[in-house]
Amino acid sequence: MERLQKVIAQTGYCSRRKAEELIKSGKVEVNGKVITEMGVKVNFDDDITIEGNGLNLKEDKVYYIMNKPRGIITSTSDEKSRKTVVDLIEETKRIYPVGRLDYDTTGVLLLTNDGELTNLLIHPRNKIDKVYIAKVEGFFDKNSALSMSRGVLIDGVMTSKSFVKLKRYDKKTNTSIVEVVIHEGRNHQVKKMFEAVGFSVVKLKREMFAFLNVNGLKSGEYRYLSVKEVKQLYSLVK
Repeated sequence: MERLQKVIAQTGYCSRRKAEELIKSGKVEVNGKVITEMGVKVNFDDDITIEGNGLNLKEDKVYYIMNKPRGIITSTSDEKSRKTVVDLIEETKRIYPVGRLDYDTTGVLLLTNDGELTNLLIHPRNKIDKVYIAKVEGFFDKNSALSMSRGVLIDGVMTSKSFVKLKRYDKKTNTSIVEVVIHEGRNHQVKKMFEAVGFSVVKLKREMFAFLNVNGLKSGEYRYLSVKEVKQLYSLVK
Protein backbone atom coordinates (compact mmCIF):
# COMPACT_ATOMS: atom_id res chain seq x y z
CA MET A 1 0.00 0.00 0.00
CA GLU A 2 1.23 3.48 -0.92
CA ARG A 3 -0.10 6.99 -0.45
CA LEU A 4 -2.40 8.01 -3.29
CA GLN A 5 -0.40 11.09 -4.31
CA LYS A 6 2.81 9.03 -4.48
CA VAL A 7 1.19 6.40 -6.70
CA ILE A 8 -0.12 9.08 -9.06
CA ALA A 9 3.35 10.64 -9.31
CA GLN A 10 4.93 7.24 -9.95
CA THR A 11 2.73 6.75 -13.01
CA GLY A 12 4.12 9.98 -14.45
CA TYR A 13 0.72 11.63 -14.65
CA CYS A 14 2.03 14.65 -12.74
CA SER A 15 4.28 15.62 -9.83
CA ARG A 16 3.41 14.63 -6.27
CA ARG A 17 2.63 18.25 -5.40
CA LYS A 18 0.28 18.55 -8.37
CA ALA A 19 -1.32 15.24 -7.38
CA GLU A 20 -2.04 16.66 -3.93
CA GLU A 21 -3.69 19.70 -5.52
CA LEU A 22 -5.85 17.44 -7.69
CA ILE A 23 -6.89 15.39 -4.67
CA LYS A 24 -7.80 18.47 -2.63
CA SER A 25 -9.88 19.83 -5.51
CA GLY A 26 -11.90 16.59 -5.71
CA LYS A 27 -10.63 15.53 -9.13
CA VAL A 28 -9.38 12.10 -8.06
CA GLU A 29 -11.50 8.99 -7.58
CA VAL A 30 -10.51 5.62 -6.13
CA ASN A 31 -12.84 2.74 -6.92
CA GLY A 32 -15.57 5.24 -7.85
CA LYS A 33 -15.25 7.31 -4.65
CA VAL A 34 -14.03 10.92 -4.77
CA ILE A 35 -10.98 11.41 -2.53
CA THR A 36 -10.25 14.85 -1.04
CA GLU A 37 -8.11 13.92 1.96
CA MET A 38 -4.36 13.42 2.12
CA GLY A 39 -2.96 10.15 3.45
CA VAL A 40 -5.31 7.74 1.71
CA LYS A 41 -3.41 4.59 0.76
CA VAL A 42 -4.04 2.50 -2.35
CA ASN A 43 -2.58 -0.56 -4.05
CA PHE A 44 -2.09 -1.55 -7.65
CA ASP A 45 -5.43 -3.38 -7.80
CA ASP A 46 -7.41 -0.19 -7.12
CA ASP A 47 -9.20 1.69 -9.89
CA ILE A 48 -7.87 5.27 -9.92
CA THR A 49 -9.20 8.01 -12.19
CA ILE A 50 -8.06 11.63 -12.44
CA GLU A 51 -10.29 14.19 -14.12
CA GLY A 52 -12.04 11.24 -15.77
CA ASN A 53 -8.79 9.64 -16.99
CA GLY A 54 -8.01 6.14 -15.77
CA LEU A 55 -4.48 5.36 -14.59
CA ASN A 56 -2.77 2.18 -15.78
CA LEU A 57 -0.84 1.14 -12.69
CA LYS A 58 0.45 -2.10 -14.18
CA GLU A 59 1.88 -0.73 -17.44
CA ASP A 60 5.35 -2.04 -18.27
CA LYS A 61 8.08 0.54 -17.79
CA VAL A 62 10.12 1.72 -20.78
CA TYR A 63 13.34 3.73 -20.76
CA TYR A 64 14.94 5.65 -23.62
CA ILE A 65 18.01 7.80 -24.13
CA MET A 66 17.92 10.34 -26.95
CA ASN A 67 20.40 12.65 -28.62
CA LYS A 68 18.10 15.65 -28.56
CA PRO A 69 18.31 17.89 -31.64
CA ARG A 70 18.14 21.68 -31.70
CA GLY A 71 14.73 23.23 -32.27
CA ILE A 72 12.71 20.55 -30.47
CA ILE A 73 10.58 21.18 -27.38
CA THR A 74 11.36 19.09 -24.28
CA SER A 75 7.77 18.35 -23.36
CA THR A 76 4.94 15.93 -24.07
CA SER A 77 2.93 18.61 -25.91
CA ASP A 78 3.21 22.23 -27.02
CA GLU A 79 0.53 24.92 -27.14
CA LYS A 80 2.10 26.32 -30.31
CA SER A 81 1.95 22.89 -32.00
CA ARG A 82 5.74 22.69 -32.27
CA LYS A 83 7.38 19.26 -32.45
CA THR A 84 8.32 17.74 -29.10
CA VAL A 85 10.87 15.10 -28.10
CA VAL A 86 8.02 12.64 -27.52
CA ASP A 87 6.98 13.06 -31.17
CA LEU A 88 10.38 11.68 -32.22
CA ILE A 89 9.88 8.32 -30.49
CA GLU A 90 7.65 5.54 -31.82
CA GLU A 91 6.05 4.42 -28.58
CA THR A 92 2.41 3.67 -27.72
CA LYS A 93 2.92 4.13 -23.97
CA ARG A 94 2.63 7.59 -22.42
CA ILE A 95 6.25 8.64 -21.91
CA TYR A 96 7.73 11.95 -20.83
CA PRO A 97 11.20 13.54 -20.55
CA VAL A 98 13.28 13.35 -17.38
CA GLY A 99 13.89 17.02 -16.70
CA ARG A 100 14.26 19.57 -19.49
CA LEU A 101 16.65 20.78 -22.14
CA ASP A 102 16.13 24.18 -23.77
CA TYR A 103 14.68 24.48 -27.27
CA ASP A 104 18.14 25.16 -28.72
CA THR A 105 20.12 22.83 -26.41
CA THR A 106 21.21 19.42 -27.69
CA GLY A 107 22.47 16.16 -26.22
CA VAL A 108 21.56 13.58 -23.61
CA LEU A 109 17.89 13.33 -22.70
CA LEU A 110 16.14 10.47 -20.91
CA LEU A 111 12.48 9.62 -21.53
CA THR A 112 10.38 7.09 -19.63
CA ASN A 113 7.01 6.28 -18.07
CA ASP A 114 8.66 5.46 -14.73
CA GLY A 115 7.50 8.30 -12.50
CA GLU A 116 9.35 7.07 -9.43
CA LEU A 117 12.73 7.03 -11.16
CA THR A 118 12.04 10.38 -12.82
CA ASN A 119 11.29 12.08 -9.50
CA LEU A 120 14.40 10.56 -7.91
CA LEU A 121 16.69 11.61 -10.76
CA ILE A 122 15.55 15.22 -10.89
CA HIS A 123 15.46 15.82 -7.13
CA PRO A 124 18.41 18.06 -6.10
CA ARG A 125 19.15 16.00 -2.98
CA ASN A 126 20.35 13.08 -5.12
CA LYS A 127 22.99 15.24 -6.84
CA ILE A 128 22.98 13.56 -10.24
CA ASP A 129 25.81 15.04 -12.31
CA LYS A 130 24.96 16.60 -15.65
CA VAL A 131 27.89 17.44 -17.92
CA TYR A 132 27.52 20.30 -20.41
CA ILE A 133 29.79 21.62 -23.14
CA ALA A 134 29.16 25.29 -23.89
CA LYS A 135 30.47 27.53 -26.65
CA VAL A 136 30.58 31.10 -25.37
CA GLU A 137 31.59 34.42 -26.86
CA GLY A 138 34.97 35.81 -25.77
CA PHE A 139 37.86 34.44 -23.75
CA PHE A 140 36.61 32.58 -20.70
CA ASP A 141 39.24 33.45 -18.10
CA LYS A 142 40.16 31.63 -14.90
CA ASN A 143 38.50 34.18 -12.63
CA SER A 144 35.18 33.68 -14.41
CA ALA A 145 35.55 29.90 -14.12
CA LEU A 146 36.30 30.21 -10.40
CA SER A 147 33.32 32.49 -9.81
CA MET A 148 30.95 30.11 -11.60
CA SER A 149 32.29 27.06 -9.81
CA ARG A 150 31.81 28.66 -6.39
CA GLY A 151 28.20 29.55 -7.16
CA VAL A 152 26.50 32.56 -8.72
CA LEU A 153 23.23 34.35 -8.08
CA ILE A 154 20.49 33.56 -10.62
CA ASP A 155 16.84 34.45 -10.13
CA GLY A 156 17.65 35.55 -6.59
CA VAL A 157 19.09 32.19 -5.51
CA MET A 158 22.71 31.05 -5.39
CA THR A 159 23.64 28.01 -7.44
CA SER A 160 25.42 25.10 -5.80
CA LYS A 161 29.12 24.54 -6.32
CA SER A 162 29.96 23.16 -9.74
CA PHE A 163 32.89 22.09 -11.90
CA VAL A 164 33.86 24.61 -14.59
CA LYS A 165 36.83 24.26 -16.94
CA LEU A 166 38.02 26.01 -20.11
CA LYS A 167 38.73 23.34 -22.71
CA ARG A 168 39.99 25.61 -25.51
CA TYR A 169 39.89 29.14 -26.91
CA ASP A 170 39.63 30.04 -30.60
CA LYS A 171 41.29 33.39 -31.34
CA LYS A 172 39.89 33.55 -34.88
CA THR A 173 36.27 33.36 -33.77
CA ASN A 174 36.91 34.78 -30.29
CA THR A 175 34.95 31.96 -28.69
CA SER A 176 35.64 29.58 -25.80
CA ILE A 177 34.63 25.96 -25.28
CA VAL A 178 33.82 25.36 -21.61
CA GLU A 179 32.90 22.21 -19.68
CA VAL A 180 30.37 22.63 -16.87
CA VAL A 181 29.23 19.94 -14.43
CA ILE A 182 26.17 20.68 -12.28
CA HIS A 183 23.75 18.55 -10.29
CA GLU A 184 20.87 21.00 -10.17
CA GLY A 185 18.24 21.41 -12.87
CA ARG A 186 16.91 24.95 -12.66
CA ASN A 187 15.33 26.71 -15.64
CA HIS A 188 17.98 27.79 -18.19
CA GLN A 189 20.54 27.29 -15.43
CA VAL A 190 23.77 26.90 -17.42
CA LYS A 191 23.02 29.85 -19.69
CA LYS A 192 22.13 32.03 -16.70
CA MET A 193 25.30 30.98 -14.89
CA PHE A 194 27.38 32.21 -17.82
CA GLU A 195 25.35 35.42 -18.02
CA ALA A 196 26.03 36.02 -14.34
CA VAL A 197 29.78 36.22 -15.06
CA GLY A 198 29.38 38.22 -18.26
CA PHE A 199 29.33 35.61 -21.03
CA SER A 200 26.79 34.78 -23.71
CA VAL A 201 26.22 31.15 -24.74
CA VAL A 202 26.34 30.47 -28.49
CA LYS A 203 25.77 26.70 -28.32
CA LEU A 204 25.04 24.28 -25.51
CA LYS A 205 25.11 20.49 -25.41
CA ARG A 206 24.55 18.09 -22.55
CA GLU A 207 27.30 15.52 -22.89
CA MET A 208 26.35 13.27 -20.00
CA PHE A 209 23.54 12.55 -17.57
CA ALA A 210 24.98 10.57 -14.66
CA PHE A 211 27.07 7.90 -16.48
CA LEU A 212 25.05 8.00 -19.71
CA ASN A 213 26.14 9.61 -22.99
CA VAL A 214 24.87 9.61 -26.56
CA ASN A 215 27.94 8.14 -28.22
CA GLY A 216 26.86 6.37 -31.42
CA LEU A 217 23.56 8.22 -31.63
CA LYS A 218 23.08 10.84 -34.33
CA SER A 219 21.02 13.95 -33.66
CA GLY A 220 17.41 12.87 -33.11
CA GLU A 221 18.26 9.19 -32.68
CA TYR A 222 17.42 7.20 -29.56
CA ARG A 223 17.75 3.73 -28.04
CA TYR A 224 16.38 1.69 -25.17
CA LEU A 225 18.31 1.74 -21.92
CA SER A 226 19.53 -1.71 -20.95
CA VAL A 227 18.31 -3.42 -17.79
CA LYS A 228 21.79 -2.93 -16.36
CA GLU A 229 21.70 0.82 -17.07
CA VAL A 230 18.29 1.19 -15.42
CA LYS A 231 19.53 -0.68 -12.34
CA GLN A 232 22.60 1.57 -12.24
CA LEU A 233 20.40 4.67 -12.30
CA TYR A 234 18.32 3.33 -9.42
CA SER A 235 21.48 2.51 -7.49
CA LEU A 236 22.54 6.16 -7.73
CA VAL A 237 19.39 7.46 -6.06
CA LYS A 238 18.52 4.76 -3.50
